[in-house]
Amino acid sequence: MQIRLFITATVAVLLLTMPVGAGDDPFLWLEEIDGEKALEWVGQRSQAAIEVLSNRAEFDSIRDKTLEILDSNERIPYVGIRDRYLYNFWQDAEHPRGLWRRTSLEQYRTTDPEWEIVLDVDALGQAEGESWVWKGPACLAPEYRHCMIALSPGGGDAVVYREFDTVKKAFVQDGFNLPKAKTNVNWRDANSLWVGTDFGAGSLTSSGYPRIVKLWTRGTPLDSAEIIFEGLQDDVSVGAYSQHTPEGRYDIIYRTPTFFRGEYFLRLADRLVKLDLPDDVQFQGIFKESLLVALRSDWTVGGATYPQDALLALGLDAFLQGKRQFEVLFEPSTTVSLAGVATTHDRLLLTTLDNVKGRLHEFRPTEEGWTKTQVDLPGLGQAAFAATSDEEDLYFFAYQDFLTPSSLWLVEGDAAPTKIKTTPTFFDAAGMKVAQYHATSEDGTLIPYFVVTPKDFKADGTNPTLLYGYGGFEISETPFYSATWGTAWLERGGVAVLANIRGGGEFGPRWHQAALKANRHKSFEDFIAIAEDLAKRKITSPDHLGIMGGSNGGLLVGAVLTQRPDLFNAVVCQVPLLDMKRYHKLLAGASWTAEYGDPDVPEEWAFIKTWSPYHNLLKDADYPEPLFITSTRDDRVHPGHARKMVAKMMAQDHPVLYFENTEGGHAAAADHSQKAHMIALEMTYLWMKLEE
Repeated sequence: MQIRLFITATVAVLLLTMPVGAGDDPFLWLEEIDGEKALEWVGQRSQAAIEVLSNRAEFDSIRDKTLEILDSNERIPYVGIRDRYLYNFWQDAEHPRGLWRRTSLEQYRTTDPEWEIVLDVDALGQAEGESWVWKGPACLAPEYRHCMIALSPGGGDAVVYREFDTVKKAFVQDGFNLPKAKTNVNWRDANSLWVGTDFGAGSLTSSGYPRIVKLWTRGTPLDSAEIIFEGLQDDVSVGAYSQHTPEGRYDIIYRTPTFFRGEYFLRLADRLVKLDLPDDVQFQGIFKESLLVALRSDWTVGGATYPQDALLALGLDAFLQGKRQFEVLFEPSTTVSLAGVATTHDRLLLTTLDNVKGRLHEFRPTEEGWTKTQVDLPGLGQAAFAATSDEEDLYFFAYQDFLTPSSLWLVEGDAAPTKIKTTPTFFDAAGMKVAQYHATSEDGTLIPYFVVTPKDFKADGTNPTLLYGYGGFEISETPFYSATWGTAWLERGGVAVLANIRGGGEFGPRWHQAALKANRHKSFEDFIAIAEDLAKRKITSPDHLGIMGGSNGGLLVGAVLTQRPDLFNAVVCQVPLLDMKRYHKLLAGASWTAEYGDPDVPEEWAFIKTWSPYHNLLKDADYPEPLFITSTRDDRVHPGHARKMVAKMMAQDHPVLYFENTEGGHAAAADHSQKAHMIALEMTYLWMKLEE
């Protein structure tokens, strides 16, 4: 209590001395990311939270064990296949910012492969005096010698690009280089790049992404690069890439006017041919000279109606000639949806979800049509493509479920999958169980969720329980193995719950579309229904239930905090959206109006204001003390959301904890040490709130 009073009193003094923002928002000044007063406030709030949480008995052991897991040399070194090499990016205690390295398939099969270091990011940062965070390479197929390396100062989405030679293992002198920006870069050939970046005034969309695509030729100034395509100011972004296949190269330009809607153009010689497709289609590329598309809505064309979430194929030449008789490769059902698409040299690979449980399929084109084979998985968890080869029929897939250590499987030709790597058993799962339940939402819809119970679990309503959710942007929440959750939560006696609420993609586009804009409240109602169902089943009770979510999931937990504070005793709100009146004016926020609505449109603000967390805080409400976590360097979701929410809660005399990392971007952590510290804060907070 003394700590809380000290924090509140300190904030009260600060608020009296801080400049007040324009309009009716007294905390607008906290949107100044690097403002002196704002950073002083951030430093005081973060230090106060650290003092509260780091002095508890759980903190050091959780942090140390988490860091041990994150730095473990026994982790699976996931790879990408490029020519004859398998490339991996690796971080550990000696290399916190990471090594880009490679090995052969023969070596990778062994328990202790020999790795060749290609680039040491820690050494690069030390030599250049910059806090570089690796953001990945874009390499030119099929040799993969030339790569554009993306590096972020501090971990944000804005990066610098530099050309790198993987044979010489060095940056190319006088090669392609681009300054810090939110840039799209892809290779056309060895001497030209597709580039979308900040070319100057008017070259970015209102969302802060490229509006113009240029073709940049080696040895020429970027200013003189040929403009290939221009989008509109209100678009989300435009971009271009070349798909390099064994049959040839396809140059593709795309325009994204809003999330989940777009236009696609094929560049033939020097002209652009718009592909006659629905604007909400998911363009899956070209495979064996066939156009592949997945549908987000029913499509009636060529005398047939193809269902939402179907995957369709048609020869590209036939399509360009006007034919529209597609072959249906995947057709959804009430419980089965399309999850992922990948290719090898001769095979099309699909993952699907069957009531949120994974399946894997192979397709091969023949003269008689496509053949289909199901690949056996080791359990009912989730499968995802880890790496594929475009030179042969070889691929890796990763498998995981809640209690089985993650494993990596290799498929070569017609051989059965072979387990190549596995994560160590970091926590003892003996006696733990997994169940799938359904809660009934306010409109009668059944909402599935998974419950992982610890050893000696009893349904008596007293179990510390963590409910995690996201519910947006058609992203599916599927079973996963988390060594950090296992050691910091499950092994200590906590219950873990994963929500599959509307807004996600667990049952295809329809599940996402059911919670868009005016229906956004359904996502929150689903989450609330699960919390109520947990109490009805006596898995837990409000005094012992905590919730967690990040980004859109931060909006989710922020909304239910203000709507049903009686259901929870802990809230971990990570890198959140919270001020839904101004979200579209902050960083990338304008790109999300198709998801949430446009607050500048009165009819849309009318429904947004009913659930905008920042605007629904009440002074006389009884809220649990939440923990907000964000990053100064998050250039996707503005840290001002969390800052202002906390300031408003404190001004209303509500207890609240806040931590802001100075690095890390939208992930809120730039290396394993920072991540372990953040996880320890979160888990210690949850035990503090839910166990006592």
